[in-house]
Amino acid sequence: MDKHHTPLANGLLLSAAIIWGFGFVAQRLGMEHMGPHTFNGLRFLLGSLSLLPLIWWFSRSSGLQPSLPLFIGGVATGSLLFIAASLQQVGLQYTTVANAGFITGFYLILVPILGLVIKHKTGLNTWMGAIITLVGLYFLSIKDNFTMGYGDLLQIIGALFWAIHLLTIDHFSHRVNPVQLASLQFFICGLLSFTVALFIEQPTLENITAGWGALVYSGLMSVGLAYTLQVIGQRNAHPSHAAIILSLEAVFAAVGGVLFLNEYLDQRALLGCGLMLAGMLISQIPLPKLKRANT
Repeated sequence: MDKHHTPLANGLLLSAAIIWGFGFVAQRLGMEHMGPHTFNGLRFLLGSLSLLPLIWWFSRSSGLQPSLPLFIGGVATGSLLFIAASLQQVGLQYTTVANAGFITGFYLILVPILGLVIKHKTGLNTWMGAIITLVGLYFLSIKDNFTMGYGDLLQIIGALFWAIHLLTIDHFSHRVNPVQLASLQFFICGLLSFTVALFIEQPTLENITAGWGALVYSGLMSVGLAYTLQVIGQRNAHPSHAAIILSLEAVFAAVGGVLFLNEYLDQRALLGCGLMLAGMLISQIPLPKLKRANT
């Protein structure tokens, strides 16, 4: 890895985290005009199209060709993305942007834990981070009578599917071009979402036009641009540094909720957010191995 490129790479990843964080605000605003599945369908189809110039640019140098593994990977990851994104978008109707951002970030803890099932190794830092994050989740989401809001519950289930989705992408990204895979999975997700919307929602051109700003941000910025920044940034960034920077998405979601939606975080919620962020960061920082002194 070229160390001279690391600051630039980190800057690209931070830009992606900022775009994704404020993307939660756009997702909430978009639903003022259309249903969650209509919004998801359009934003992911738009995001898929936005990656076509990047695919064309890559194909000039490497001659990218469609393949069966790409099709299988696109359908698998796109279907998982549809489930995760649907849970997140529907859940946003019943919880705050801050809660959605931090609870979605819980997938960073779940990825290494689920990885144990497929024989990935994980360290003590993951378990420490998981415990701290769970305590934070308690303060953020569990109410005094030990109940949890419907929206927060959907976000937690969604975090599980985001983690499975990430592990599935990891499996296929070593076999096919990651940008081709991304565009295809966005297309599959968008197609599934819009199909559901046609059955249970009533999308109209008037409503879609009214929410065009949120759609453009979510489709071109959150899906197209931020994904491109992540792909380029992760080439020259340390993996644990990349994960830490991307976890800041939750912080920017909370900031966006306060600035643009007038959301309010009480002391209990702030404590929960702080603990969840600490847990996410700790889970990404490998602990130094203890060496036994020679005697």
